[in-house]
Amino acid sequence: MSEAPLQPSLDRPVSPPMTDTSAVIEAQGVGRRYTEGPLDVSVLEGVDLRVFAGQSLALVGASGSGKSTLLHVLGGLDEPSTGHVRLMGREWREMSVAEQGRWRNQHLGFVYQFHHLLPEFTALDNVAMPLRIRRSSGQAARQQALQALQAVGLADRAQHRPAELSGGERQRVAVARAMVTRPACILADEPTGNLDRRTADAVFELLLRRTREEGTALLVVTHDEHLAKRCELRLELSGGRVRGGPASGD
Repeated sequence: MSEAPLQPSLDRPVSPPMTDTSAVIEAQGVGRRYTEGPLDVSVLEGVDLRVFAGQSLALVGASGSGKSTLLHVLGGLDEPSTGHVRLMGREWREMSVAEQGRWRNQHLGFVYQFHHLLPEFTALDNVAMPLRIRRSSGQAARQQALQALQAVGLADRAQHRPAELSGGERQRVAVARAMVTRPACILADEPTGNLDRRTADAVFELLLRRTREEGTALLVVTHDEHLAKRCELRLELSGGRVRGGPASGD
């Protein structure tokens, strides 16, 4: 699969001022327990984590260790049982559901193992969807979506529906959708887990390039040590806690 070079980006929406020492996303003492009847399971215990602008962080761990749970908590999709989670300096629990939705739409981009594209819409309309949710005009949203598709080398596939795209192309559309709002942070949950090695490397490079060139924070859950070593930091989640440091890339 050939990759087109990234195109110049649009300006990112105005965000609250941040100092050089401010984390884009931060977890302090985060715990998550699931209790239902006799079931009482602790998945996360006292997790401390900070991701800064322009930083790439890989989160690895055994299946069932709570990696996806932590990502959902960081993204405000699940509430921690204990501790605090802040995105761009604001704590999720202090916002209403409506405010959380707006804050998530403005500052976060999500990429999952399965692309979650809407099958009835074209690639262009799928990428434009977060902008339409933001109530951008149709013309402006489609223009920005086309630029995002150009950035991932798929401008010529803009009018194709997901069923007409290869697996790697669908995932690149998902990356474009995550990028289109110029988010401060991208949260990626096994974004290459359903791809072959060559395609996985290409998709992952898109995410890393976004981090380097746009100053976007990237937190990626992956079981692939080959990819984890390409990030700046590598953390391992085990026993509900995280540990680790700089990744040992080639």
